[in-house]
Amino acid sequence: MSDNPVLERAQRFLTALRHCQVLGMKVHQVSPEGLTLCLPYSTQIIGNPETGVIHGGAITTLMDTTCGISTVCVLPEFEICPTLDLRIDYMRPAEPHKDVYGFAECYRVTENIIFTRGYAYQDDPSEPIAHVVGAFMRMGKGAQGDRDLKRNIQGGA
Repeated sequence: MSDNPVLERAQRFLTALRHCQVLGMKVHQVSPEGLTLCLPYSTQIIGNPETGVIHGGAITTLMDTTCGISTVCVLPEFEICPTLDLRIDYMRPAEPHKDVYGFAECYRVTENIIFTRGYAYQDDPSEPIAHVVGAFMRMGKGAQGDRDLKRNIQGGA
């Protein structure tokens, strides 16, 4: 168990998502400012076998997940918050054989929507692979969402 309840919630959220388990994603860092996830380089995510460059879909998955889980950094309790809108601007291809990190922060929280922004990078956050903005719908802690996911993330049986 972690001394940081936000880190604990982020890790539980990530492990409840099967596609993230398959990709090997891990929580790298959590702070009040935002969340950083790591997508390890693997042959599963190669888009071009000749160059070893990572497929853009893997970066999209990383950034959607990072933005979605970043909501736990600002909400007092877990809420189901599905993606409403996600825009990714790819700046350059990721270098082969290197892990990719995704950072996201929530910059505005309303009664119904959470707005996020972030970037993907490898060695240096100031040299992004992609920039992202996303909007996530707040369904409330009592929403009729995926009860099993909610239970897993909160640590219940």
